[in-house]
Amino acid sequence: MNIKLQKSSINKTTSIQITGSKSETNRLLLLQALYPEINIENVSNSDDSQLMTKALAATGQVIDIHHAGTAMRFLTAYFAVQNNRETLITGSKRMKERPIKILVDALNQLGADISYQENEGFPPLLIKGKQLTKNKVSLDANVSSQYISALLLIASKLENGLELTLKGKITSVPYINMTLSLLSQLDIETQFIDHVITVRPQQEKVKSRTLTVESDWSSASYFYSIAALAPVGTSIIISSYKKDSLQGDSALAEIYKSFGVATTFHENTVRIEKIAKVDALNSIDFNLENAPDIAQTISVTAFALGLESNLTGLHTLKIKETDRLEALKTEIEKLGGAVKITNESLHVKASNKIKENGVIATYSDHRMAMAFAPLALKVPIEIEDYMVVSKSYPTYWDDLKQLGFKFNAK
Repeated sequence: MNIKLQKSSINKTTSIQITGSKSETNRLLLLQALYPEINIENVSNSDDSQLMTKALAATGQVIDIHHAGTAMRFLTAYFAVQNNRETLITGSKRMKERPIKILVDALNQLGADISYQENEGFPPLLIKGKQLTKNKVSLDANVSSQYISALLLIASKLENGLELTLKGKITSVPYINMTLSLLSQLDIETQFIDHVITVRPQQEKVKSRTLTVESDWSSASYFYSIAALAPVGTSIIISSYKKDSLQGDSALAEIYKSFGVATTFHENTVRIEKIAKVDALNSIDFNLENAPDIAQTISVTAFALGLESNLTGLHTLKIKETDRLEALKTEIEKLGGAVKITNESLHVKASNKIKENGVIATYSDHRMAMAFAPLALKVPIEIEDYMVVSKSYPTYWDDLKQLGFKFNAK
């Protein structure tokens, strides 16, 4: 089904409650499965987190995680250490095209028994769980941080812990630090010195405790975009957020200053306010290697404001739900933009016009739908397969309606 958004204006001030971070939730769900003493509050209501919960509770052999890439990576590591349990983990057609060889090789080097059931290097995987006794492995540092986090999350359950050496330049450091911080909150000993991460085996029972998931900063990005496209004086209040967030996408607060948007923290809320117009001669230039998931939002915001944008550090976007660089190029050009991409960068020229009533393809990618929807503040726009947003943000359209957006599904 498609959704047709009319050219809209939004309320002067609106408050929105955003669900818990998918990234934090999925890490904590896996840790809870390893350490049942943990209680979790403000769990994400995303499809991905629901799939993760269901998979961890399943007792059958076959686990289907559909489009959930984080779940595929985390669960591959989890089932590898489930002694005497055999699991076949599979997913959607696109999931079977997303590489996982780097993680499988690392786990097998540690002693795991994982084999490919269709194509070498890709799901589905047959995993024969066992106790892993080896404790040293190396990975290229510029791979998806989810491979690294998958290993770190199970490391304290390995007989001898883990010494993980990262080779080359490390990307997505905030997501690695998020994982290490969550481990530390469980009193699991970790070290991250230079390019070596060490996790000690957990000898003692984890103490009972409740951990609260911060709301999702990736989801907040769409409200930053909306504020940037709104008139000066418009503000959106979102909760629940921490100024000292573990999430890499919290870089939004600094990045969106370039769009005339100010961020104010008060207790557990964030006020996003449009305080100034931006000069059309400005260029938006950022290296997003630590926050690649907000590239779509930033590039569409800049295009809507007639600004040139040059975003780098995006090499991981080619292996997401779709090839996000190609998808962005196709859809922005559909609206009249001029786009150039490389394997790790996106360049959009300044444009003073947006074609009206464009129909945006989403490629089974939740972020494509949510990144383009704010354009309705400038022109009418139609978005295909609009409920793909449920992967990370099921109430997205309800929250846009609360802001004042007008649309109908067809």
